[in-house]
Amino acid sequence: MSERQNVCIVTDSTSDIPPALAEELGITVVPLNVTIEGETFSDGTISLEEFFRRMNAAKELPKTSQPSVGAFIEAFRGRLEHCSEVVCMTISHKLSGTHESAAEAARIVGEKVHILDTLNLSWGEGYQVVEAARAAASGATVEQIKARFDELRSRVNMVVGLDSVENLAKGGRIGKVAAIVGGLLKMRVMLTVAPDGSFEPVGRARGAVAGMQASVDWVAARIDENRPADFAIQHALSQDKADWLEQAIRARFNVRELLVIEAGAVISTHTGTGWGITAVQV
Repeated sequence: MSERQNVCIVTDSTSDIPPALAEELGITVVPLNVTIEGETFSDGTISLEEFFRRMNAAKELPKTSQPSVGAFIEAFRGRLEHCSEVVCMTISHKLSGTHESAAEAARIVGEKVHILDTLNLSWGEGYQVVEAARAAASGATVEQIKARFDELRSRVNMVVGLDSVENLAKGGRIGKVAAIVGGLLKMRVMLTVAPDGSFEPVGRARGAVAGMQASVDWVAARIDENRPADFAIQHALSQDKADWLEQAIRARFNVRELLVIEAGAVISTHTGTGWGITAVQV
């Protein structure tokens, strides 16, 4: 940024914002980390193909970790060299300690840094971040961005389908999902993020196509199919599923914008392969 901007936007890598889009909108992404058999990678520095190859060969599930307080401090101070204030938007505090790391860094850096909890993850988080960045680029103040955020957050609908819940169970993040899974680890399970920011089960299906159709139906129950909406399809090494979902969504809904987003290694550690749909009525 050559000119000083009023507000800069910072987020974490679980927002799954494609690097080109983050650069275009001036979004600073602070990466989480993933450790596979003792080797640690910053989220986004290992391809999904390589990550899944290593994860499948490993004896234990990779470990993920939030950014350090220091990493956020560095990001905030760097942005404040170019902007009057910083708004940092994070993954739900119910799903990661990232929000608390960012909040502690803000307490250290000072009152020019504002922390917002998206109560979501992946593109449910990313959509909110992108909208904030677009508002900031148009000259919005922190108060205007916060007002837009408060209005938007509850309108983000995201459903995620997992080919297996094995990784979620191993990672200890299964919570309320266990009630719908039972012993059926081969079932495709659909999850959303509840209003409080925790995982919530919404259904299960036998087979990927049935699960994807159920996901599309779930979205249709929450938005008006005839009014314009923004969509994103998320996937982890599942381009065939993304293609199926894109065709189904374009045939059924009034699509204003549709992005196809590849999940990062941190998200994929907990989900394994699968798909997701994010939809916001505009």
